[in-house]
Amino acid sequence: MRFRQHLELERGQKEINITPLVDMVFLLLIFFVLTSNYVIFPGIKVNLPSAATAEAVTDKNIVITLTRSNEVFVMDKKVTIEELRAYLAEAAQQKDKKILMIKADKETPLENVVRIWDLCRTSGLEQVSIATLQQ
Repeated sequence: MRFRQHLELERGQKEINITPLVDMVFLLLIFFVLTSNYVIFPGIKVNLPSAATAEAVTDKNIVITLTRSNEVFVMDKKVTIEELRAYLAEAAQQKDKKILMIKADKETPLENVVRIWDLCRTSGLEQVSIATLQQ
């Protein structure tokens, strides 16, 4: 019985073509890159003060952010004081009143925080919280 010592894949073909394999690997790589979820955090940098009695809040809130350079953001959108006043008046008129949270940088003067807090209270929003980090 004679066995062939060299097996041929196909008649006349001496090597394996890996081009389709490379194409499939690249297609899978592109698929996973495009379907991945990337977590993007807001671009407002605020160093919150820490407190021993800080609690985690799970409700949906209206967030007002005060930066170190005294910029005011409402829900990550930069606003002026007049726009903030109009936004708060509109929020106070809604039936489902949400909790308002003030996120102020540690370096923000207390006067600016109190001014925003007072603006919230005069607009009719009574549930105002200040964001802190847990110790």
